[in-house]
Amino acid sequence: MIGRLYGTLLQKNPPQLLVDCHGVGYEVDVPMSTFYNLPALGETVTLFTHLTVREDAHLLYGFGSLEERSLFRQLIRITGVGPRMALALLSGMSASEMAQAVTLQEVGRLTRIPGVGKKTAERLLLELKGKLGADLGIAGGALQSDATSDILNALIALGYSEKEALLALKQVPAGSSVSDGIKQALKALSKG
Repeated sequence: MIGRLYGTLLQKNPPQLLVDCHGVGYEVDVPMSTFYNLPALGETVTLFTHLTVREDAHLLYGFGSLEERSLFRQLIRITGVGPRMALALLSGMSASEMAQAVTLQEVGRLTRIPGVGKKTAERLLLELKGKLGADLGIAGGALQSDATSDILNALIALGYSEKEALLALKQVPAGSSVSDGIKQALKALSKG
């Protein structure tokens, strides 16, 4: 019903905003990824929205991009995932990071988000598998192979942070075997 808001940003109280659209103030809940990219108070803002109608309330959720809104809509269709958890997921990782976690079936990345347990993470991965990358326009080249996933998981198991492991993976030639990839990634990490 309300697909987009364009107006003046009046208040920012995470995760809620107040946006004035020609004299009507809309309270909008946003994920932190959108919140951090907002303009200053008094500036013009555009949000793509999703309206949830419940018996006791009409709740408006806003997003800085169509991809975020699309992912939010996919998440709330999953059993056990409501709008609050969907906002938490979008606050914890970007749409592309979520697509990568689904592609690599990384339960650990999802369970790091507050409120997401192992069973919920597994359900998310199962239900989003095969849907997420295509719906978000993720290019096939951005998806990683099983070998790359194994190398990444091995580096994390060795105590490297996910960020360090992903940077080291960039140094590994495409098509490398898992053992060769781990060796090359470790060499790259020792140089850094």
